[in-house]
Amino acid sequence: MNQWPRSFTMTALMSAILAGCGGSSSSSDELSGGSAISSETSVPQFTCSSYDELSLLSAVDDGSFYESYSPDKAIDGKGTSDSHWSSEGAGKELIIDLGTTSYINMVSILWYQDSDMQREYAFEIMVSEDGKTWQSAPVTKPSSVNQDEYVDYDIDTAKARYVKVIGQENNVDNFISITEIKVKGCGESFSLDPMLPPSSNFDLSRWYLGVPIDLDNNGKSDSISEETLNNGYQLENTFYTNEDDGGMVFRVNVDAPKTSTNTSYARTELREMLRQGDTSIKTQGVNKNNWVFSSAPESDRNNAGGIDGVLEATLAVNHVTTTGDDYQKGRVIIGQIHANDDEPVRLYYRKLPNNSKGSIYFAHESRNSTNDAWHELIGSKSDSASNPSDGIALNEKFSYQIKVKGNALTVTISRVGKNDVSKTIDMSNSGYDNGGQYMYFKAGVYNQNNSGNANDYVQATFYSLEQSHN
Repeated sequence: MNQWPRSFTMTALMSAILAGCGGSSSSSDELSGGSAISSETSVPQFTCSSYDELSLLSAVDDGSFYESYSPDKAIDGKGTSDSHWSSEGAGKELIIDLGTTSYINMVSILWYQDSDMQREYAFEIMVSEDGKTWQSAPVTKPSSVNQDEYVDYDIDTAKARYVKVIGQENNVDNFISITEIKVKGCGESFSLDPMLPPSSNFDLSRWYLGVPIDLDNNGKSDSISEETLNNGYQLENTFYTNEDDGGMVFRVNVDAPKTSTNTSYARTELREMLRQGDTSIKTQGVNKNNWVFSSAPESDRNNAGGIDGVLEATLAVNHVTTTGDDYQKGRVIIGQIHANDDEPVRLYYRKLPNNSKGSIYFAHESRNSTNDAWHELIGSKSDSASNPSDGIALNEKFSYQIKVKGNALTVTISRVGKNDVSKTIDMSNSGYDNGGQYMYFKAGVYNQNNSGNANDYVQATFYSLEQSHN
């Protein structure tokens, strides 16, 4: 990966345009899992055939903008000095969301200028695919500029959805002030395609899908193999591509077939399968289909398909149940680590019927205890929780990361423009580092309501999904 200069200085009339090449519970719940977003921003060797101005979805800062000069004014298209973003202090950030991942290779900022003075700004530009892991962008400064004009700055082609401008100083005062930002590139061809099935937009080669139907009438929900899943599988109103934005939709009703008689709730959920369709490798066991902790015995580490793991996803929860018993309303599991019979982590989203925003929390199930340990990240898990002030609304995008290294489990929730919320717990006394314990990720929707109306349902749309192991 290229090493990019972290900052540069430009004269008073400069502006920046981003230009790019566009472009639980049951021990028998064995066949479900998930995948997540990459933690690295790649910089491929890529050349745009044309540079088109990209649409900008939103702009945010840390909320400390000066007076009425809010971030949205930097992308309102006016380009006038009375409509600009401004914030005081070194290190202030303006984050632009393009809405979709694009290949970008040029930046321009129309800097705010007083009529009687010329400001020189020091700043840096960074880019990110997920709004969490950032890479500094190499910028080529033009040889000359004219006052009050956009100035294009070439950068090494970068695949990104988010662009961050970090102001350091100017020669007049302590403000970073931007009149307008534009982005050019070839981004549209690199976004999720609403016309394609999920397996064409996402790498699902290492996943098995559990769906809440029972076509073989065996009394259990059906499982879709890796091969079938990756051959364009979709199921109407259950697992499909969102026709508006190309996201991967998971949906399940309250009254739907379940994975076994020991399972209380229905699900539409992926189960990690490291064997990638090689049926000579068994689904269960310490083998090349599953992974173990790096704190596991050496023999298990040698036999497993991976050691430790990271599951990352970007998603929006679209609907939760509103009927049924109070302790079950509005809750859904969106990501897990499953072991032989227990679950090191279950990640919940919950929004109560009278609240406008939802909470995020997780459960840790120890093999050496009959009670789960609960950890709240955003809001409360209470059945009578008040509306969480910093909660997550339905249809609001956010990202999660579930990470295991040795006996340390870390769950992190990320949102653009907000600080990450994270919790790490010690699993040394939980028994998962014992011989014979194997792990797999799960992701999708696991409805935690079996008392509601039959047609009540949970639904989530995933926009990014990846997993990784050592």
